[in-house]
Formats: sequence, structure tokens, C-alpha cells
Amino acid sequence: MSNKHPIGIFDSGIGGTSIWREIASLLPNESTLYLSDSINAPYGEKSPEKILEFSVKNTELLLEKGSKIIVVACNTATTNAIKILRNTFDVPFIGIEPAIKPAALQTKTKSIGILATKGTLSSALFSETLKKNTTDITVIEQVGKGLVELIESGKLYSNEMTSLLTKYLNPMLEKNIDSLVLGCTHYPYLIPQIKTIVGQKVTIIDSGLAVAKQTKSILEKFELCNTLSIVPTYKFYTNSKKSVLKNILKDVELDYTIKKRKF
Repeated sequence: MSNKHPIGIFDSGIGGTSIWREIASLLPNESTLYLSDSINAPYGEKSPEKILEFSVKNTELLLEKGSKIIVVACNTATTNAIKILRNTFDVPFIGIEPAIKPAALQTKTKSIGILATKGTLSSALFSETLKKNTTDITVIEQVGKGLVELIESGKLYSNEMTSLLTKYLNPMLEKNIDSLVLGCTHYPYLIPQIKTIVGQKVTIIDSGLAVAKQTKSILEKFELCNTLSIVPTYKFYTNSKKSVLKNILKDVELDYTIKKRKF
């Protein structure tokens, strides 16, 4: 049985396109529908109540447009809202949270760094995951305040970005980390700059491919895969400037559309 409805994806802005890239690559037969809630970015600075409100609104819009599965491509929304979303809506959800477990398993120095938003680091789910996986490991947590705003403003390679990253990462290097967990879907776009600061000895870990694999697995489990030989569509919606999305997707060779709309 084939299902040609799209995979719905939402994030507090353009960061979740790092997840979208992995999904589009791993599942080339699947159409996608992406919501960029840039007006409310970053979710990491919002209250848990607001994060839930935004997550419900985004989910309702994706379902209204026929999504067969929803990927919450935002660490903060996952850690604060996914349990309620799963209990409220009758559709499979894929969440994303910082890849603490793989970092803990591979560290040799017994010291790992986690760069994430305030909303993720202060969530109950994050605390549970940390407690479960890092009993004998030093964990240096850092709120990436200001990073999402700079990415959303198209200032990826600005002096301001370099300055903030240096300020956040140097204390981790002083604590001898050998793994750095990126706990926000915006942050993979910072990997080139991060590498110049942390060097070759630190492994940078993000969850993108793992989320794409889990999406594939759930589609197969619920028999939701598209097996028809149709050309998939890639639709993006933003409630802010289309140019911000265009800029972050400028290297993408797939045929996609971007529309601005209120939500």
C-alpha cells in the first residue's frame, strides 16, 4: 500500500532544514512540507507553555495540509512538547534531542560538551537523558545564546558569530572535551566555524541522520511509505522573510518552492 502524502516537518525557523536535508537524501521518493516559524525563533528562550502552544499550532497546520507523519525538527519543541503532541494527535511523531548517549559512549577523556538552547537544557527530558547516560562523565553544558538569531539573520560567517562561538567553546576545551553535542538543529550550519575553533581532536555530533533513519523506520512500520513512481514535491512555508530560507537552501539542487504565510 502506498501513501503519497507528505512528511510534515516544523522548526522554530530555518535550523530544521539541516534535518530536512537528511530526510530528503535518505527518502528520495517522499514529498515534504516544512514550516519555518521564524517569527517566534528561538523557541529556546520561550516559556514551556509558549513552546507547547507553538508546537500545537504548527502540528495543526501540517495536518491540515495532509501530512502523514510529523518530524519535530527542533530540540526545544521535542523536549518540551512531544509527549503532549503524541497524546493529542493521531499521527506518528519523530522527535529530536541532543545525542548525549553516542557522545558518552565514545568519549575517551570522559568529558563532553553540549551546546544547546536554554529551553532544551532546562527541560525534564534533557535532564532524564543526561542522568541516564553520563554517570561517570564530566558534562559541560553551554547555552548558545544569540546563535539562532545570528543564523536567522543570515550572519553565519560574521565576526559576531566567531566571537560568540569562541566564548562558548573555549571553556569546554579547557575541560578537555573530546565530543561536542550540537543540541539545536540550527547549529549544524555552524560546523565549519566550530571546527576551526575546536580542531581535529573533538568529534562534533548532531542528530540529523539518526532522525532521518528513525523517520524511515516509522514510515515502514506503519506502512506509510510512498512506493508510487511520482516526482516528490518539496514545499517550504515561512512566516518571516523568504530570503532567509532561500539563502540557507541555495546549494540544494532539488526543485522546491517557498511561500510566505501567516501561521
